[in-house]
Amino acid sequence: MREVRVEPFLIARHPLTVAQVRHWLPEYEDGFADSDAGTARFEDDLDDLLGMLPFRLPSEAEREYAARAGTSTLTFRGDGRPDEDQVLDGFADEVRTAAAENAFGLAAMGSANEICADVWIPHFTDAPVDARPRGGDGPRVVRGGGGDLHPWQGCDEWLLLLSATRDAFHDFTAVRPVAPVPTGQEASGVARCA
Repeated sequence: MREVRVEPFLIARHPLTVAQVRHWLPEYEDGFADSDAGTARFEDDLDDLLGMLPFRLPSEAEREYAARAGTSTLTFRGDGRPDEDQVLDGFADEVRTAAAENAFGLAAMGSANEICADVWIPHFTDAPVDARPRGGDGPRVVRGGGGDLHPWQGCDEWLLLLSATRDAFHDFTAVRPVAPVPTGQEASGVARCA
Protein backbone atom coordinates (compact mmCIF):
# COMPACT_ATOMS: atom_id res chain seq x y z
CA MET A 1 0.00 0.00 0.00
CA ARG A 2 1.18 3.53 -0.73
CA GLU A 3 -0.15 6.97 0.11
CA VAL A 4 -1.02 9.36 -2.68
CA ARG A 5 -2.06 12.99 -2.27
CA VAL A 6 -5.20 13.60 -4.32
CA GLU A 7 -6.20 17.19 -5.01
CA PRO A 8 -9.92 17.94 -5.32
CA PHE A 9 -11.53 17.15 -8.66
CA LEU A 10 -14.98 16.66 -10.12
CA ILE A 11 -15.79 13.31 -11.70
CA ALA A 12 -18.81 12.22 -13.71
CA ARG A 13 -21.37 10.22 -11.79
CA HIS A 14 -21.56 7.68 -14.66
CA PRO A 15 -19.33 6.79 -17.59
CA LEU A 16 -20.32 8.69 -20.74
CA THR A 17 -23.41 7.34 -22.48
CA VAL A 18 -23.84 6.75 -26.20
CA ALA A 19 -26.12 9.83 -26.38
CA GLN A 20 -23.55 12.01 -24.59
CA VAL A 21 -20.75 10.89 -26.89
CA ARG A 22 -22.85 11.72 -29.94
CA HIS A 23 -22.88 15.34 -28.71
CA TRP A 24 -19.15 15.48 -29.59
CA LEU A 25 -18.98 12.70 -32.21
CA PRO A 26 -22.33 12.70 -34.11
CA GLU A 27 -21.32 9.69 -36.24
CA TYR A 28 -20.39 7.53 -33.21
CA GLU A 29 -21.76 3.98 -33.37
CA ASP A 30 -21.63 1.48 -30.51
CA GLY A 31 -22.30 -2.20 -31.06
CA PHE A 32 -22.00 -2.97 -27.34
CA ALA A 33 -24.72 -0.69 -25.92
CA ASP A 34 -28.37 -1.74 -25.79
CA SER A 35 -29.59 1.86 -26.08
CA ASP A 36 -28.46 5.48 -26.31
CA ALA A 37 -28.63 5.59 -22.49
CA GLY A 38 -26.10 2.74 -22.23
CA THR A 39 -22.43 3.20 -21.43
CA ALA A 40 -20.43 4.11 -24.54
CA ARG A 41 -17.42 1.89 -25.28
CA PHE A 42 -14.49 3.02 -27.39
CA GLU A 43 -11.93 1.35 -29.59
CA ASP A 44 -10.60 3.21 -32.63
CA ASP A 45 -12.47 6.47 -32.01
CA LEU A 46 -11.18 7.03 -28.46
CA ASP A 47 -8.52 9.55 -29.51
CA ASP A 48 -11.12 11.44 -31.58
CA LEU A 49 -13.35 11.76 -28.51
CA LEU A 50 -10.50 12.80 -26.22
CA GLY A 51 -9.56 15.54 -28.69
CA MET A 52 -13.11 16.93 -28.56
CA LEU A 53 -13.94 16.68 -24.84
CA PRO A 54 -13.74 19.82 -22.71
CA PHE A 55 -12.82 17.48 -19.83
CA ARG A 56 -9.87 15.23 -19.11
CA LEU A 57 -9.38 11.61 -18.13
CA PRO A 58 -8.80 10.85 -14.46
CA SER A 59 -5.36 9.84 -13.33
CA GLU A 60 -5.13 6.29 -12.10
CA ALA A 61 -4.91 7.53 -8.49
CA GLU A 62 -7.97 9.78 -8.93
CA ARG A 63 -9.95 6.88 -10.40
CA GLU A 64 -9.04 4.57 -7.52
CA TYR A 65 -9.81 7.26 -4.95
CA ALA A 66 -13.24 7.78 -6.53
CA ALA A 67 -13.91 4.02 -6.73
CA ARG A 68 -12.95 3.41 -3.10
CA ALA A 69 -15.15 6.29 -1.86
CA GLY A 70 -13.37 6.48 1.47
CA THR A 71 -13.22 2.72 2.04
CA SER A 72 -10.21 0.44 2.33
CA THR A 73 -12.16 -2.72 1.47
CA LEU A 74 -11.91 -4.91 -1.63
CA THR A 75 -14.88 -3.16 -3.26
CA PHE A 76 -16.95 -0.22 -2.11
CA ARG A 77 -19.43 -2.85 -0.87
CA GLY A 78 -16.98 -4.44 1.58
CA ASP A 79 -14.50 -7.29 1.74
CA GLY A 80 -16.86 -10.14 0.88
CA ARG A 81 -16.72 -11.77 -2.53
CA PRO A 82 -19.89 -10.74 -4.39
CA ASP A 83 -21.99 -13.46 -6.02
CA GLU A 84 -23.48 -13.02 -9.50
CA ASP A 85 -26.69 -11.36 -8.28
CA GLN A 86 -24.74 -8.91 -6.11
CA VAL A 87 -22.45 -8.05 -9.00
CA LEU A 88 -25.33 -7.37 -11.35
CA ASP A 89 -27.30 -5.42 -8.71
CA GLY A 90 -24.44 -3.65 -6.96
CA PHE A 91 -22.23 -2.81 -9.90
CA ALA A 92 -24.62 -2.69 -12.87
CA ASP A 93 -24.58 0.49 -14.90
CA GLU A 94 -27.23 0.05 -17.58
CA VAL A 95 -30.09 0.34 -15.09
CA ARG A 96 -28.24 2.93 -12.99
CA THR A 97 -30.02 2.21 -9.76
CA ALA A 98 -29.14 3.82 -6.44
CA ALA A 99 -27.98 0.38 -5.31
CA ALA A 100 -25.07 0.70 -7.73
CA GLU A 101 -23.79 3.95 -6.21
CA ASN A 102 -20.85 4.11 -3.86
CA ALA A 103 -20.59 6.49 -0.87
CA PHE A 104 -19.55 9.34 -3.21
CA GLY A 105 -22.71 8.84 -5.31
CA LEU A 106 -20.75 7.39 -8.24
CA ALA A 107 -22.51 4.61 -10.12
CA ALA A 108 -21.03 1.55 -11.78
CA MET A 109 -17.50 1.92 -10.40
CA GLY A 110 -15.81 -1.28 -11.54
CA SER A 111 -18.51 -2.40 -13.94
CA ALA A 112 -16.99 -1.19 -17.23
CA ASN A 113 -13.35 -0.91 -18.21
CA GLU A 114 -12.63 2.78 -17.61
CA ILE A 115 -9.62 4.38 -19.19
CA CYS A 116 -7.24 6.57 -17.20
CA ALA A 117 -4.77 9.23 -18.30
CA ASP A 118 -1.78 7.17 -17.14
CA VAL A 119 0.40 5.13 -19.46
CA TRP A 120 0.43 1.45 -18.47
CA ILE A 121 3.38 0.40 -16.32
CA PRO A 122 2.85 -2.98 -14.63
CA HIS A 123 4.02 -1.79 -11.20
CA PHE A 124 3.97 1.35 -9.03
CA THR A 125 7.74 1.86 -8.84
CA ASP A 126 8.46 5.60 -9.19
CA ALA A 127 4.74 6.40 -9.46
CA PRO A 128 3.94 10.01 -8.48
CA VAL A 129 2.66 10.52 -4.93
CA ASP A 130 0.60 13.55 -5.98
CA ALA A 131 -1.88 11.72 -8.27
CA ARG A 132 -0.40 13.08 -11.51
CA PRO A 133 -0.78 10.62 -14.38
CA ARG A 134 2.32 8.78 -15.51
CA GLY A 135 3.23 9.81 -19.04
CA GLY A 136 5.14 8.08 -21.80
CA ASP A 137 4.51 5.90 -24.80
CA GLY A 138 2.30 2.84 -24.86
CA PRO A 139 -1.23 1.85 -23.93
CA ARG A 140 -3.14 3.63 -21.18
CA VAL A 141 -4.28 2.07 -17.91
CA VAL A 142 -7.82 0.76 -17.57
CA ARG A 143 -9.51 0.09 -14.25
CA GLY A 144 -12.55 -2.10 -13.58
CA GLY A 145 -14.41 -4.15 -16.19
CA GLY A 146 -16.22 -6.83 -14.19
CA GLY A 147 -19.64 -6.09 -15.68
CA ASP A 148 -18.23 -6.27 -19.20
CA LEU A 149 -17.71 -10.01 -18.77
CA HIS A 150 -21.38 -10.85 -18.13
CA PRO A 151 -22.70 -13.47 -18.41
CA TRP A 152 -20.44 -14.71 -15.68
CA GLN A 153 -18.45 -17.79 -16.51
CA GLY A 154 -17.31 -18.66 -12.98
CA CYS A 155 -13.69 -17.67 -13.67
CA ASP A 156 -13.38 -15.03 -10.93
CA GLU A 157 -14.44 -12.12 -13.14
CA TRP A 158 -15.51 -10.40 -9.90
CA LEU A 159 -11.81 -9.61 -9.35
CA LEU A 160 -12.19 -6.90 -11.99
CA LEU A 161 -14.53 -5.10 -9.59
CA LEU A 162 -11.79 -4.64 -7.00
CA SER A 163 -10.81 -1.01 -6.48
CA ALA A 164 -7.15 -1.84 -7.12
CA THR A 165 -7.62 -3.92 -10.29
CA ARG A 166 -5.72 -2.47 -13.24
CA ASP A 167 -4.62 -3.52 -16.70
CA ALA A 168 -3.37 -2.18 -20.02
CA PHE A 169 -5.92 -0.94 -22.57
CA HIS A 170 -6.39 -3.54 -25.30
CA ASP A 171 -9.94 -3.55 -26.61
CA PHE A 172 -12.91 -1.37 -25.70
CA THR A 173 -13.24 1.02 -22.79
CA ALA A 174 -15.61 3.49 -21.17
CA VAL A 175 -14.79 7.11 -20.35
CA ARG A 176 -15.65 8.82 -17.06
CA PRO A 177 -14.44 12.42 -17.47
CA VAL A 178 -13.09 14.64 -14.72
CA ALA A 179 -12.63 18.37 -14.31
CA PRO A 180 -10.92 20.63 -11.79
CA VAL A 181 -12.90 22.03 -8.88
CA PRO A 182 -13.84 25.67 -9.54
CA THR A 183 -11.48 28.13 -7.86
CA GLY A 184 -12.37 29.05 -4.29
CA GLN A 185 -13.75 25.64 -3.31
CA GLU A 186 -10.52 23.69 -3.10
CA ALA A 187 -9.29 21.38 -0.37
CA SER A 188 -7.06 18.31 -0.57
CA GLY A 189 -6.92 14.86 0.95
CA VAL A 190 -4.73 11.82 1.20
CA ALA A 191 -5.80 8.57 -0.43
CA ARG A 192 -4.44 5.11 0.22
CA CYS A 193 -4.00 3.33 -3.09
CA ALA A 194 -3.11 -0.29 -3.62
